[in-house]
Amino acid sequence: MYKFDAKKIKDECVEWIREFFRENGPDCNAVLGISGGKDSSVAAALCVEALGKNRVIGVLMPCGVQHDIDMAELLVNHLGIKHYVVNIKDAVEGLTNSFPFELSNQSKVNLPPRIRMATVYAVSQCFNGRVVNTCNLSEDWVGYSTRYGDAAGDFSPMSNLTVQEVKAIGRELGLPDVLVDKVPIDGLCGKTDEDNLGFTYAELDRYIREGVIDDPEKKAIIDRKHKMNLFKLQLMPSFKPNI
Repeated sequence: MYKFDAKKIKDECVEWIREFFRENGPDCNAVLGISGGKDSSVAAALCVEALGKNRVIGVLMPCGVQHDIDMAELLVNHLGIKHYVVNIKDAVEGLTNSFPFELSNQSKVNLPPRIRMATVYAVSQCFNGRVVNTCNLSEDWVGYSTRYGDAAGDFSPMSNLTVQEVKAIGRELGLPDVLVDKVPIDGLCGKTDEDNLGFTYAELDRYIREGVIDDPEKKAIIDRKHKMNLFKLQLMPSFKPNI
């Protein structure tokens, strides 16, 4: 039976973050987008423990009115970190309206995350930062992230941790339960991530760690999504001339 030691992995991750900054910017700050969900909450808390709250900067990026912005505010206040609010509504609408054709639905879905990542990098460059990638293994496994959007970053503390493991670390870090257990919603159609995926993260995480899943139809969905989205996890292919 697979058993996860949250304290051990949390401590190792904190030390890994410290080592990253020792090698890639001893005086730099960790900068990340704050949504109020478990991933940005745990990533921010890990960075605070590793670097201290004075070296972590959160960026809240509602697109117009965000109904759960209070969760993001709860996090930054709980951690005591500096933060900025940048509303991306005008940027999204301005760019959308500039195209000489109607954007596809998938383009519309992916545009805000990519604008958010451009925003986080702008903040990072203003404040001597390194951008935190907040993705986890479960979402990456099935491609539930936007390439060059939330999948971008300069370092990734949680990309080898499943959703259940991220939650366990969040509890180990003393985050409020409402942040750790917040049900992720896509913010577009009101559906949860699990509704959109067609399986639960608990089922996915067990399949990843133990290779066990009870429903063959869900196994087929996961396998298909994983195969289709492997390119997101690999370096960009580059031509090597024979010179």
